[in-house]
Amino acid sequence: MGCRQSFRQCCDRPKNTNVRISLPAVCFVWQIVMIILFGIFIRYDQESDAHWAEYRKFQNISSDIENDFYFRYPSFQDVHVMIFVGFGFLMTFLKRYSFSAVGFNFLIAAFGLQWALLMQGWFQSLDPMDGKIKISMESLINADFCVASCLIAYGAVLGKLSPVQLMVMTLFGITLYAVDEFIILNLIHARDAGGSMVIHTFGAYYGLSISWMLYRPNLDQSKRLNGSVYHSDVFAMIGTLFLWMFWPSFNSAITDHGDGQHRAAINTYLALASTVLTTVAISSLSQKTGKLDMVHIQNSTLAGGVAVGTAAEFMLMPYGSLIIGFCCGIISTLGYIYITPFMEKYLKIQDTCGIHNLHAMPGVIGGIVGAVTAAAASEGVYGKAGLINTFDFTGKWKDMVPSRQGGHQAAGLCIALCFGVGGGIIVGWCLSLGCILRMPIWGDAPDDNCFDDELYWELPEDEESIPPILEDNNHMRNRDVTESHFSMEQSQN
Repeated sequence: MGCRQSFRQCCDRPKNTNVRISLPAVCFVWQIVMIILFGIFIRYDQESDAHWAEYRKFQNISSDIENDFYFRYPSFQDVHVMIFVGFGFLMTFLKRYSFSAVGFNFLIAAFGLQWALLMQGWFQSLDPMDGKIKISMESLINADFCVASCLIAYGAVLGKLSPVQLMVMTLFGITLYAVDEFIILNLIHARDAGGSMVIHTFGAYYGLSISWMLYRPNLDQSKRLNGSVYHSDVFAMIGTLFLWMFWPSFNSAITDHGDGQHRAAINTYLALASTVLTTVAISSLSQKTGKLDMVHIQNSTLAGGVAVGTAAEFMLMPYGSLIIGFCCGIISTLGYIYITPFMEKYLKIQDTCGIHNLHAMPGVIGGIVGAVTAAAASEGVYGKAGLINTFDFTGKWKDMVPSRQGGHQAAGLCIALCFGVGGGIIVGWCLSLGCILRMPIWGDAPDDNCFDDELYWELPEDEESIPPILEDNNHMRNRDVTESHFSMEQSQN
């Protein structure tokens, strides 16, 4: 608590305004570093290299259609749209922060995917023969997954951090993610096709911990901007719909070809459909007027896709997917109504987008569902070959049994929570350092000017006045009143 109290005490003190990290300098230097590191480490894998024709003959591959590109690229397209359009537009609900929501999402995603290819490559696809990282279409999908965890974390601090702070947060987030992913998927051998644990649980608690460390006691000064207007909520729904439609691809993108990928798409599809109906019901019941709250429709309708992620390729059965979606619709919607205000008032966690309700709680539920489903697996349900294929019981894991696999799944969830919370606290302390030293090195917004694009963007001038329009031409609104007024003027003349 000491560093958080120091942050609060220092925020209102006069600051040295001469010291600030420049965004253009960070972008230029980072891109030059990436060019150098890619030149040293990154190469094409066998299926994307020009030697593919020779490799194909050597491996007795009959056609180019068997290249992994044709299996993975459609899913990659969908995931890529989710990262840049879905997440970006989902955060445009703030009335004066749409440029930053989409623009900074664009920036940190492009920044992060390059670092992700390196970090994940060093851990998972480093060729011991030549010391090079061999990237493929699957590498690009995994890099997008890695970036997704940081975009989830971005939702907790939306409107409160500068672009330089977001880039630092992404740099450390991707580094932690790569280590976390390697431990959970490779060392522990947990299965997490849709990333309920690795992506959503880690990303959400990473962002929430940073928000906790950077708590702003005077954020009410920006309360006038911390809300939506009609058109901003419509734009946010664009993000929701893109995410909702493409989530089956997200959860099935890197699963095994064949029945696993097929099953993951079906399970996600059904869980999402169930979540929509449940969210609408709970949202309406929670309002005295029986009307719907757009916040719930934008966010809670996606919770089923998060929760089904870990067990997406397992034999959940269609009704099981519907149950998961049903439960998550209830829990996520009630989270927005009760838990988010509680967290801000008593836990001092200011969660702008409510990622605790959309990603954190459903992510934990997904981890638990994955552990239970894995432990309950049997040859009678999967078949012997299906059990081995689904849980990858090969090599050093050939003697693994489902009950033990369930324990490994639970351990994976615990590790994701530890990395998210612990990493977020450390990174949050680093980001609060400028305030503790009374130097605005990050260029973040003051408490009375958060959630405002004007601090970082050249904005078009707002229209001061709107030319008068005849009411009769304004979609026939108030036509009777207009005609009556016109008749009176005629009689007076």
